[in-house]
Amino acid sequence: MSNAMYNKMWHQTQEALSSLLDKESEKMMDPQRNHVFIFQMLATFYIKYVQIFRNLENVYDQMVHPQKRILIRKILDGVMGRILELKNEMVELELTEFHYFDDILQDLKLVPQQLDIPIPKYFLKERLEVIKGREKILAQLLADSGLGITEKKYPVKPIPLEEAVKLIQVAERARQGRLRAMFMKQIYLQEYRAKQARLLGERVADVGTAALCIQKLWRGFHQRTRTEREREEEMIFLGMNPPPLFNEVSAALIQADRVTHLRDEVQVKHEEEYRDALVTIKDDLKLIEGPNIKENLQDEIRRWFIECRNLTGTFPDYPKEEEGGSAIIFSNKTRQQVIEDIIASQEEEEKNKKKKEEEKPKKGKKGKEKKETKEKNKDEGEGWQMPPSVFLHTTREGNNAYKDLWKNKDESWNVPQGYDPELIKEDKRKELESEIRLQVDELMRQELKNLKLAVNRERELSGKTGRKKGSKEKDKKRKVGKKDKDPTADRTIESLYKELVEEGLLIQALKVNLSDYIGDYSYLGSTLRQMSVEPMPSLLDVRQLITLYGILPLGSEAVHEKAPLVKSLLLAGPSGVGKKLLVHAICTETGANLFDLSAANIAGKYPGKSGLQMMLHMALKVARQLQPSVVWIGDTEKTFYKKVPNAERKMEPKRLKKQLPKILKLLKPDDRILIVGTTQRPFDAELQPLCKVYQKIILVPRPDYASRYVLWKEIIQRHGGVITGALSVSCLAKITDGFTQGHIVQVVKEVLTERRIQQQSHKPLTALEFIASLTSMSPVYQEEEESFKDWYAKTPMGKKRALALTGDNKENEKDKGKEKEKKGIKEKKKK
Repeated sequence: MSNAMYNKMWHQTQEALSSLLDKESEKMMDPQRNHVFIFQMLATFYIKYVQIFRNLENVYDQMVHPQKRILIRKILDGVMGRILELKNEMVELELTEFHYFDDILQDLKLVPQQLDIPIPKYFLKERLEVIKGREKILAQLLADSGLGITEKKYPVKPIPLEEAVKLIQVAERARQGRLRAMFMKQIYLQEYRAKQARLLGERVADVGTAALCIQKLWRGFHQRTRTEREREEEMIFLGMNPPPLFNEVSAALIQADRVTHLRDEVQVKHEEEYRDALVTIKDDLKLIEGPNIKENLQDEIRRWFIECRNLTGTFPDYPKEEEGGSAIIFSNKTRQQVIEDIIASQEEEEKNKKKKEEEKPKKGKKGKEKKETKEKNKDEGEGWQMPPSVFLHTTREGNNAYKDLWKNKDESWNVPQGYDPELIKEDKRKELESEIRLQVDELMRQELKNLKLAVNRERELSGKTGRKKGSKEKDKKRKVGKKDKDPTADRTIESLYKELVEEGLLIQALKVNLSDYIGDYSYLGSTLRQMSVEPMPSLLDVRQLITLYGILPLGSEAVHEKAPLVKSLLLAGPSGVGKKLLVHAICTETGANLFDLSAANIAGKYPGKSGLQMMLHMALKVARQLQPSVVWIGDTEKTFYKKVPNAERKMEPKRLKKQLPKILKLLKPDDRILIVGTTQRPFDAELQPLCKVYQKIILVPRPDYASRYVLWKEIIQRHGGVITGALSVSCLAKITDGFTQGHIVQVVKEVLTERRIQQQSHKPLTALEFIASLTSMSPVYQEEEESFKDWYAKTPMGKKRALALTGDNKENEKDKGKEKEKKGIKEKKKK
C-alpha cells in the first residue's frame, strides 16, 4: 500500500473519530434511566472506537511521515484509553466481565472478528533493542547458573547381561524371519509366473478380447477421475471445500511483507532525519531571528511598564520565574487586551472586598442552602449520566490539531513523506522565544527595580522584605519531607537482577503470542442472556480481556497512568485451558519481565520475615526500574489455603498472604507492574482474602464446540498434518466435548510422529487414529465446570450479578448480606 493510501485511511478514520466525539459530547449531557438503552449506547461507542483503533494502529505502524506519526500516536493512546474506560463502564453497568454485542454487530453490518482488539506493534518495535539486550543478558545468566532451558536427556538405565542377550536374540530372530519370508515370497511369485506363462502359451491369443479388456479398464479409470474432479470443483464452487493453494502463501502476500519491512527502514531513516533537523533548524533560527526576538520582547515589556504606570499610578510587580515570568502576561494577548486585564483585575479586587464584608454574617444560611439542594437531588433521583473521561480531552486535542494542520494541507511537494521544515520552525520559534524570554526577564527585572527606586524607594523596600519571607517559608516547606528507606541503596540494578535470576525468581518467558491462544467467538451469548441463561465465555472472549486488562496498559505508559487501573488479575480454570500460556503471552507481547513468586518457587528461599521483605523489595525494585513487568503467582490458591495439607507444611505456602495486599498498595499508576495469579483449584482458597488481592477474576472455560473445531484444524496443521476429506474434524470436535486445549495438543503430538507425517501422501489421516489416544485421558466433566461456576458466583462480581438478575432492591441485598455474615460467624464459633 502506498503513502497516499495510508494518508487516505488516516483522513477517513479522523472523520469517523470527529463524528463519534460529537455524538459522545451530546450523549454526555442527557441523563438516561433505561438500563438497556444505556448499555446499547455504551456498546455502540465501544465497537466504533475499536474500529477506529484498528485503523489508527495500522496507520501508525505503516506511516513514514515523522510529524504525522507523533500526532497519530497521541490520538491512538487516547482512543485506547477511551476503550478501556467504556469497558469499565459496561462492567459496572452489567456486573460481568463478558459482554455480547450480536444485535449491535448486525445493525452496524460487522462480523465478530472486527471486534478483536489489535495489539499495537509499537509496544515491541520501539523497544526492540532494549528487549533483545535484556534477553541476551538473561540467557547468559541462565546458562552460567545452569538454569537455562536445556534439552531433555533421558537417563540410560543399566540392563543385566542376560536381558541384553535376550533382547539381541529376539531382534536377530525377527530379522532372520523377515528375510526368510521375503525369500519365500519371491520363490512363490516366480513359480506363479511360470505357471501362468504355461497356461497362456497353450491358448491362442485373441487380440480383440485383449483390446476390449484394456479399453474397459481405461474408460473406467478415466470416468472415475473425471467424476472426482467435477465433484471437487462443485464443492469449491459451493464454498464447502477450500480452493486449490488456499493455505499456501501467495506471491502478493510475500511482496506485501517485503514492502512492510522496507517501509520500516524508511520510517527509521525519516525519524533520524527529523531528530537531526530539530537541532539544526533551531541553531539556524537562533542565529538569524534570535536578536530580533530579544529586541521585540524588551520593547513590549517596556510599553507594559509605561501603560501600567499611566493607568494605575504605580509600576507593576514583575511575575516570578516560578509563575512563568512575563509569559503569563503576554501569552496569546495583544497590548490592548493586557491593558483591559489590568483594569478588570482592579475592579474585581474592589468588588471582592465589598462581597467579603457583606457575606460574613450570612455563612450559616449558605450551608443550609447547600444541604437542602443536595437532599432535593437525592429525592429527585437523577438518571445515569456518562461519567467524565480522562482521555476524551487528549483525543479532542489531537483531532483539533489534525483539523488545523493536516486536514486541508497541500503535500504535493512532499511525495517521499519526509519531515516538514516549516512546522519544525514554528515549534522551535516558540522554544527559542521562551529561552530568550528568561534572559530578557532577568534584564527587565533589574530595569524595573531601578525605575521603582527612582520613583518610590520605600515601597520597593517593603516589597522586598515581604517577598523574602514568603520565599524562605516555601523553601523550608520543600526541604521538609520523609525519606524512604532503601535497604539495597548501595547495590546496582544489575546486581539485583543477577541475584533474582540466580535464585530462579526472575525467569525467561516463553516466546508465545496471544494469537497462539486459539479459539472461536461466542455466537449465542446475547440470545442466551435474553433467555436469562448465563453463557460460559468463549476462548476469544478471554483473550480479549487479557488484551484489555493486561497488554494495553502494560504496553503504553499514557494509557496505564490515566485508564482505570488494574493492578492484579486472577485466571481461574481447569488444568490444560492455557492459563500459563496467557501469562507468557502478556510478557511476549509487551516485552515485560516475568517474576515467578509461586509458593513452590519461593519455598526455602530468603527465609524469615526479614528475608521475605528483602525478596519482595528486590523484586519490586527491579520490576519498577525495568518495567513493564509481570509478577506471576502460579497455583495461587496455595497462598490463600483454608487449611494447609500436611505434605505442604514445610513449603510454607502462605508466606505471601499478608504481603500481597501491601504490595498492591505500593503500586502506583506510574508503575507498569501487573500481578497475575493462576489457579485450577480456587475452591481450596479463602475467598475474601483472595478477592481482596485480585481486582479482576477471569474464569477460563474449557473450549466449546466452535473453539474445539478451530483448535483441531489449527493444531494438526501446525504439527505437520494435512487435513483431507478422509479426516472428519467436526467428528473430532464433537467427540472431544470436555477435553481441553492441553489434551488436544498432547493427542496430536502422540499421533503425528515423523514416520506418520511421511506416510500421509499414500495414507491420509483419519479421526480414529486420534480417538484411540484420547481414551487414556480424563476430560473436564460437567460437574467440575459447575463447581467453577458456583465458586465464581460467590465472588464479589458474581454476587452482584446474581442479585441484579434476581431484581432485588439494594437495601434488601445489604440486609441479606449482613445476616449471612452474622450466621457465618456464629457457625464458625460453634465449630
